[in-house]
Amino acid sequence: MNLSDQLSITAKNHLSKTAYIFQGEEKTYAELEGAVTKFASSLKGIGIGKGDHLALVVGNTPHFVIALYGALRVGATIIPINPLYTASELSYIIQDGDLKAIITLDMLMDKFHHMKDALSNVQHVIVCETSAEFAKVDSPLASKMKSFTQLLQEGSLELERPHIGEEEIAVILYTSGTTGKPKGAMLTHKNLFSNAKDVADYLKIGPDDRVLAALPMFHVFCLTVALNAPLMNGGTVFIMPKFSPTDVFEATKKHKLTVFAGVPTMYNYLLQHPEGTPAYFESIRLCISGGAAMPVALLTSFEKKFDVIISEGYGLSEASPVTCFNPLNRPRKAGSIGQSIINVENKIVDEFGEEVPVGEVGELVVRGQNVMKGYYKLPEETAATLKNGWLHTGDMAKMDEEGYFYIVDRKKDLILVGGYNVYPREVEEVFYSHPKVAEVAVVGVPDPNTGEAVTAFVVLKEHAQLDEEELKTYCGEHLVKYKRPAKIEFLEELPKNTTGKILRRSLKEIVLK
Repeated sequence: MNLSDQLSITAKNHLSKTAYIFQGEEKTYAELEGAVTKFASSLKGIGIGKGDHLALVVGNTPHFVIALYGALRVGATIIPINPLYTASELSYIIQDGDLKAIITLDMLMDKFHHMKDALSNVQHVIVCETSAEFAKVDSPLASKMKSFTQLLQEGSLELERPHIGEEEIAVILYTSGTTGKPKGAMLTHKNLFSNAKDVADYLKIGPDDRVLAALPMFHVFCLTVALNAPLMNGGTVFIMPKFSPTDVFEATKKHKLTVFAGVPTMYNYLLQHPEGTPAYFESIRLCISGGAAMPVALLTSFEKKFDVIISEGYGLSEASPVTCFNPLNRPRKAGSIGQSIINVENKIVDEFGEEVPVGEVGELVVRGQNVMKGYYKLPEETAATLKNGWLHTGDMAKMDEEGYFYIVDRKKDLILVGGYNVYPREVEEVFYSHPKVAEVAVVGVPDPNTGEAVTAFVVLKEHAQLDEEELKTYCGEHLVKYKRPAKIEFLEELPKNTTGKILRRSLKEIVLK
């Protein structure tokens, strides 16, 4: 079984039910299934099939859903790419990913016009028209360009589906590249199907749910939790082009959405928004947080203000992505990423791969049907990450006596001050407990005396006033001396990527300039 075949089954059981809502337009499962089949047949007609690599550079639109499931139906491998990437970033993935075709929006074509060398082996550029003014006549890529709308219209509902093995590659997800060039995590049909099914079952996402997809669809968190999981069980996906607190509140109230999935940054924006009231979230039965560790102070403040419970989970691209969630049938534990979901094992190990005692910090490792096949064309990196059947996440964590896991920090973000370990998250939690602090990120920078020094970057709440000495005094009341920041800098905002993850490397560059 794979995602595209499952969509056919879901559509058969829920023909007239709304599959997705986008900009006021609703499409049923019958309509979505028909569009996917027709697009798949057109892909087959232009020579795209099993094993071919196809990039998806479109953002949150129905084009993404139709293209994803259509490509999977003919056995092609999808490479979702952030549409905000620069031409240079796109070029790297296009060349490394050995693409045969690209699906993109008309408004993004200017980026591709300057990539003649990178696109030399690309045979087709399928353009999703969003404007009547778009024309391909003057484009240097005109000979390769095809209309998404036309392919959809000309496609047939009669499609002979190829046999697709569960171990064949369905999606290649390029990591964010925070430690160098992006690596392509190869996810099989089995990986994606099993994780979507397990997440849908674990979170009890069913036909009555209306899930908000405000996270970027090219990111695996949204892909599995807010798209594949609800489509697995007949739920409705509300597609939001981009995150906006006002739009989230209005859509949730108007369409009576039941599930909201977001990263901590999104929750912070919603919490700080002056118009946010519990009335907007009355229909929400489940809030999900992932993508980064959520500060406990933020979690408790949000739950109190909006009268909801946030279930924090954990995942990574290499695991399709979910490995843990706080269970719904018992109280969740603030600060915990929860327990292992069904069919996934998590454990904490030392540097020798041996499991550590309960409560001790070590590296979180994972195994299950959701774990990637490896990194594309990178056998050494694959061997370093997949050891003895376990995926080494690079995250430092601990487990309590009830099997709940707690992320302490990224292994690479650990700060060594005079031989002592300082985990940035522990310091950040202290800052978040201060009533005037909106956001904070802690990094380690070289220091001639202690090896590294703790530096904090702080964003204050609107109209709040606070100086460095006041904050240092506050930290001194809650932290042992070696954990206290040697320097505190105030910023208007923290640098983040498109999924809302704070870019610590960019902060370090600010200090080192």
